[in-house]
Amino acid sequence: MENQKLPNATISLVLAILSLIGCCCTSGIGGVILSGIALFLTNKDEKTYAENPELYSNFSQVKTAKIIAIISLVLSVIILGIYIYLLSTGQYEEMMSDYMEMIEEMQQNQ
Repeated sequence: MENQKLPNATISLVLAILSLIGCCCTSGIGGVILSGIALFLTNKDEKTYAENPELYSNFSQVKTAKIIAIISLVLSVIILGIYIYLLSTGQYEEMMSDYMEMIEEMQQNQ
């Protein structure tokens, strides 16, 4: 009998990789959402694999996607926590104004 591929393995791996990018570019919110979806899909594929393991050939891809999604979720939660802390204490605006001043100084020095 020919081995099949798990239905959500590729998309969960792509979402897990995109969640790593999303955790840095969207203040953690995009990473939490994408890694949550990737974890949901990997859990679904793990259940499918557990029912009939000899039928599927790409379970290692599902495990890899799950590891990347967990790492991304942890990083996203940390970044989101820092972002919420900075917003709630008012330090975010101060940090952004300092950042803009540094950029202006760099442009003047060129």
